[in-house]
Amino acid sequence: MAKLSVVILNWNGRHHLERFLPSVVCHSSNEAEVVVADNGSKDDSLAWLRLNYPEVRVVKLDKNYGFADGYNRAIREVESEYVLLLNSDVEVTDGWLAPLVEVLDREVDVAVVAPKLRSVEQRDRFEYAGAAGGFIDYLGYPFCRGRILSSVERDCGQYDGRRNVFWASGAAMCCRRRLFLELGGFDADFFAHMEEIDLQWRMQLAGWRIVVEPRSVVYHLGGGTLPNSSHKVYLNHRNNLAMLYKCSTPMQRAVVALIRPFTDMVEALAQLLTLHPHRAWAILRAWGSFIKWHGELAKKRRATKRIKKVEGIYRFSIVLRYLCGWHKFKQMM
Repeated sequence: MAKLSVVILNWNGRHHLERFLPSVVCHSSNEAEVVVADNGSKDDSLAWLRLNYPEVRVVKLDKNYGFADGYNRAIREVESEYVLLLNSDVEVTDGWLAPLVEVLDREVDVAVVAPKLRSVEQRDRFEYAGAAGGFIDYLGYPFCRGRILSSVERDCGQYDGRRNVFWASGAAMCCRRRLFLELGGFDADFFAHMEEIDLQWRMQLAGWRIVVEPRSVVYHLGGGTLPNSSHKVYLNHRNNLAMLYKCSTPMQRAVVALIRPFTDMVEALAQLLTLHPHRAWAILRAWGSFIKWHGELAKKRRATKRIKKVEGIYRFSIVLRYLCGWHKFKQMM
């Protein structure tokens, strides 16, 4: 049994497998089991895998369960101590696994450790989805060491120190398999987006830490499986609200309830003014779904294990800071 399994979730992604899987096999197969979990693809991904990479284990799911439940089901099928969730549009580098495994072996209270994410297309810059580790502000807006809203920094080594973070990107995150399963894994109702932050928030409430280890570097394309669309806007807003309701303190929930309707309406208006009416409607639909979801979310909130106060939530609004000209992480924290 391998100590570590690298699990890639695939959905109609042969083009990504062709481009990125060679680096994963080259730089991982001596240290880990490489697994492709196929989320009910309709293309020829599986035939291509059988022909070109017969050594890669395939977990075949009967339909598209989304990022959240797709990974839940795949992780139940492996037996390794650690699992590394890796997007199909990620290029890895030589020696990327050893620093991550070292952290989990040495620091027994670490639940998740993640590499530094750079952009495939601009290789000297951080990648939007995770950069050098993620944080969240009091209203629930995520940001990163190296990325504030839409401003992405060039990587000049300014964030190369290993440190605790609030969340690690689901594009590449290494975690303890048993803990993942014990805490219920990703919230399957999320389908995609925000599920990794939700899980890692629950991990911290249960007394664990999240760490970024920049000695490990990967390159992420981003937006590979669900490009920017009104559906993506809908999932991001709905799931963000659900996560806040489930995990935040009563005080934070009260602040969010007062301010977020206003900020989200401003965002919807901005989408209308920039001729994106479908995205504006997606924000409104997200609120409607969230309100209908309240009863189930209340049950999930009560079921969440809480033994530790979570630190690392930014006690201000990154949107206001950004509008005031603060576009770099070092200005925020």
